[in-house]
Amino acid sequence: MFLGFSLNAQEFSHVDSKVSSYPDSFSSLDKLAEKINADFIKEDEKARAIFTWVAHHVSYDIGKYGVNERPVGFSYRTEAEKLEKLKELNEDLATRTLKTQKGVCQGYCSLFVAIAERVGLEAVIIPGTSKSHIAHIGDGPGAKDHAWNAVKIKGEWKLLDLTWGAGTATGSPLRFEYNFNDSYFFTSPDIFFLNHFPDEKKWLLTDKTENDFAGLPLYFGNYHKGKYELLSPQQGMITDRKANILLFKIKNIKPQDTVVYAFSKSKQFKHVKPVFNGNIAEFKVPLEVGSNGYLMLYINEKSVLAYRINRG
Repeated sequence: MFLGFSLNAQEFSHVDSKVSSYPDSFSSLDKLAEKINADFIKEDEKARAIFTWVAHHVSYDIGKYGVNERPVGFSYRTEAEKLEKLKELNEDLATRTLKTQKGVCQGYCSLFVAIAERVGLEAVIIPGTSKSHIAHIGDGPGAKDHAWNAVKIKGEWKLLDLTWGAGTATGSPLRFEYNFNDSYFFTSPDIFFLNHFPDEKKWLLTDKTENDFAGLPLYFGNYHKGKYELLSPQQGMITDRKANILLFKIKNIKPQDTVVYAFSKSKQFKHVKPVFNGNIAEFKVPLEVGSNGYLMLYINEKSVLAYRINRG
């Protein structure tokens, strides 16, 4: 049985419950699409059914982790022929991903589009830059290391990231763990932007900029899953040599939650006791003179935020 932990999960609990009874595998793209079409009529429910089934049954291919696959070359004479060949390539990748139940971001994206089109939805693949590692703090877009989807629901584009919704790569040696995270389903553009910058800016669906993206701290999946809202500090690079504390203000931390921070230099975990002003938790993190490295923030032993410290 699938478990969900967000407003999305509550809104689509009937969809998730139905999809949890689906077979663990399907022999073809058409078979999965037929099942979804038989069970759901509304556009958002069909999109959710695809997201939920794929996220629970396709694992990330750890063997290809961090490897950008070479694009397949082909020739074409017209734009229409180009689009047709791209569609064929995506169909092949979607079929392979469904059969092996393994893939990287492009495989997840191609599978979503292939099923979406079969159930009458308009969907696209959006390549771009992710902010998913502490080394990315301070960097603007340009790596082109990730891909995600948008699907049109009642005339409005909705963003989703099936790769990150399925789980995480963790441990040593690296392994994939299923960890359904539907905070990456129909995510508001301003929240989605915290970790995604598309190659085509029209797919931001918000007025954020490259400089805004570069200035962000690192928001982990647990931040989104916990429905936290960072009020301060919102700049990911801490460079002020005169500052001796960081004042944190975060919404939706609970009084019973455990809040811990650690600097990469000292590697010592230190607890804080937030002061609550309504649903806003406030606490201070002292900064050492000339400190450098990274600051990690944990809630209930899960990483939620990271900052880069450069005050030397």
